Amino acid sequence: MTPVLVFDIETVPDVAGLRRLHDHPPSLGDAEVAELAFAARREKTGSDFLPLHLQRVVAISCVLRRTQRDGTALFHVGSLGSEDDGEATLIQRFYELIARYSPQLVSWNGGGFDLPVLHYRGLVHGVSAPRYWEMGEGRDDDSREFKWNNYISRYHMRHLDLMDLLAMYQPRASAPLDDLAKLCGFPGKMGMDGSKVWEAFQQGQIGAIRAYCETDVVNTYLMYCRFQMMRGGLTPREFDAEVELVQESLAELPGPQWMEYLRAFQLQPSSRVADDEEID
Repeated sequence: MTPVLVFDIETVPDVAGLRRLHDHPPSLGDAEVAELAFAARREKTGSDFLPLHLQRVVAISCVLRRTQRDGTALFHVGSLGSEDDGEATLIQRFYELIARYSPQLVSWNGGGFDLPVLHYRGLVHGVSAPRYWEMGEGRDDDSREFKWNNYISRYHMRHLDLMDLLAMYQPRASAPLDDLAKLCGFPGKMGMDGSKVWEAFQQGQIGAIRAYCETDVVNTYLMYCRFQMMRGGLTPREFDAEVELVQESLAELPGPQWMEYLRAFQLQPSSRVADDEEID
């Protein structure tokens, strides 16, 4: 079974980059520099959402689901690096994880946000990511396989952007992860949302940002399992077993967010529903 790597990033304004591009005086604080950028963006577009190349990555959280050689199922969730690591280290760790496992990448809007941000910011920092950028130019069989299924091409499945696929690649048809997760009986977002990350970052709450990001990747993994059941990749019983694996794994983790997350489940066993339908 190919390892599955679900990922999500959290970003804040690249204040250092804004200073470099706009030659702001040193007397301006970081919050003031960011607010000037927000104001300019609102005037230009009506939204204060900054261009992707000016988004500084402060957290990358992942779910890694893999199976050991003896058949043991492993589910791990966490954030890359430490709270003190800089952006370059976090991004390099992400690409190293891909190089190690050549996983099935899964995201929610990763093609529209997370990956382009990682591309731009990785370029700025000079990170190395040859496995991620592999597109079948090598001579060995493993490399040639990437010609037909790689992480870069939009309609290849080695990176599965669930939001993009479910919306049939139509932005106006996309749905928020939080809403859809809750409609499916999963907990949804916990602790904060993306609009609060800059405020939390200014208050030094990196731990809270990482915790929030981690709950988001668990939501995305559960949605991926739900999608796999819909397309026939998992039976209802296998889906229930995956949900149970997630719940059991989270119950062993420290951190109050996981107890809150587990209490928020409102999911009926899919296999029980399927069995009832067969009886009818």
